[in-house]
Amino acid sequence: MFFRGFRFCILCVLVLTGSTVAVCQSRGADNQTPITGNSNNNNRDDDRPKSFRETIEKLRIEKEKKEYDQMIERGEEAVKISENLERAYEQNGRLTDREIEQLVTAEKLVRKIRSELGGDGDDEDKPAVGEQPPPQKEAVKSFRTTVAKLFSELKKTSRFTISASAIQASNAAIKIVRYLRFTN
Repeated sequence: MFFRGFRFCILCVLVLTGSTVAVCQSRGADNQTPITGNSNNNNRDDDRPKSFRETIEKLRIEKEKKEYDQMIERGEEAVKISENLERAYEQNGRLTDREIEQLVTAEKLVRKIRSELGGDGDDEDKPAVGEQPPPQKEAVKSFRTTVAKLFSELKKTSRFTISASAIQASNAAIKIVRYLRFTN
């Protein structure tokens, strides 16, 4: 009886080993897995069903639209903040701590927009020697016009384009914010 059970266990092990070898050989030389296609991260879209590819593409498009809409909303919010800052400066003759916080928020929005447009920091630009910085009142007005220009450029773009002038406007707005934050 013991030998029969032992033979059965050996037979099961051999069958499992043989089937594992057969599966491994059937995957072929490119080492594909049954679920993901190619395990070398070279997923071919041809291996996936058409409906799956279409669903993935629709999700990608929806994500891009959502990101573009969020970028436009950030631009609108930055414009509102810049208008509020200009009004507050005209009333008080200076920027209060509350306005400085709004300025920081506007800077974050503009930085996010710039990164979504594919721009990176031109933050290291130094003013030319002998160049006088504008008075704070002019800087606040300049910030509003620069952010308005940025928003105008954003509205001209689509989710398929990159606007160099929008990136330049965002860089200029960030420089003005930095000046206003540290001169207050």
